[in-house]
Formats: sequence, C-alpha cells, structure tokens
Amino acid sequence: QLELDTFDGQAWVGIVPFWVSHASLRWLPPPPLLSRFPEINVRTYVTLRGIPGVYFFSLDAGNPLAVLGARTVFHLPYFFARMHIQHRQETIYYQSKRLGTRGPSPIYEAMYHPNGPVFFAHHGTLEYWLTERYCLYTVTEKNRVYRVDIQHGPWPLQPAEQTSKRNTMASAQGIPLPDQPPLLHFARQQDVLFWPLRRIL
Repeated sequence: QLELDTFDGQAWVGIVPFWVSHASLRWLPPPPLLSRFPEINVRTYVTLRGIPGVYFFSLDAGNPLAVLGARTVFHLPYFFARMHIQHRQETIYYQSKRLGTRGPSPIYEAMYHPNGPVFFAHHGTLEYWLTERYCLYTVTEKNRVYRVDIQHGPWPLQPAEQTSKRNTMASAQGIPLPDQPPLLHFARQQDVLFWPLRRIL
C-alpha cells in the first residue's frame, strides 16, 4: 500500500492553485471546452515500492466536463467549483468555492505574488523533494491503487507572498494545519505530460 513520504521526519500537505491551459490528448489539438480552466488541489506526498509520487485528497476545477472526465478516466477525487481568477500586474487574486457538496463548501480565497528571482531547486533540498515528483497515485473505493506517470522539466520557482482571506481546503478533508506561516512558492508556467492510468495493486 501507499506509504506517507516525509522530509526530515515531517509530512507535508500542499494546496496548489493554478490555471490549466492548452490541455489536449497526444497528437490532437486542444478541445475548445476542455483546454482551459482553473484548478486547485490538496495533496500530500507518498511512496510505493520506492517510487515517490503525489496523492490528492481533492481537486477542484471550474470546468464540469473536465471534472467528469478526470473522475471517469483517472479515478481522481475531482469536484466542480465556482472559481474566479484576476491578475493585477504581478498580483493574482484567486477564489474558489466548491459546489454541490453536503455541509460547508471548501473555500479558498487569497491574493499572492512572486517576490524574488527565479531559481531551480537543488537535490536534497525541501523544494526539490516537493516538486521533483514524476507520478501521481490514486486509490479507488475498491482499494485498487493506480499510478499515472508524468514528465516535466525542473520547476522555475520563485519565493512568494500571500494574503489569505479564507482557506478551508485542508480542514474540509479533516486535515489540521499547523499554526505557522506556510511555505510559499510561485511558478509562472510549467509544461507537463501525462501517461495513461496503470493499475499497480
């Protein structure tokens, strides 16, 4: 089964808001209704048989067709959300509220911006451990484990600052966050390739 991965004995939870652009199947042009949409995910870091990867607690997207497709094809916990993104020079205002859920809707509302030069994480650092992962894992209701291999170049990271107005993305999963400032990074763009889903266990 999946094992929780740690860095210096500590597990990490990531909340990653971003914008999907030019999504498409191999050799095909981006489909008009599925190629661009906002998304935010809540993740942790795991290993299986010595292969490190990412495990998603939830993925909220602003495109209902993308949510349905990802749930069906990749068995990932996608949810539809009302999302709004606004750019003001270097500052990004990001808002997300999950729809169609029982109880309080998970909400993320924040402003953030990069505040330093681009750098590439070195092997052995926490930033490298967090970002240089080349697969994701998902577990179905029948306890079947699947893996999706991914490929990307080194992340062009920048330190960042954030003003968080509301963030219940992790607490909605029953995950308590420590009462301390989060570690923040910004990436202007990253190209990612996904391979087909494979059953591992």
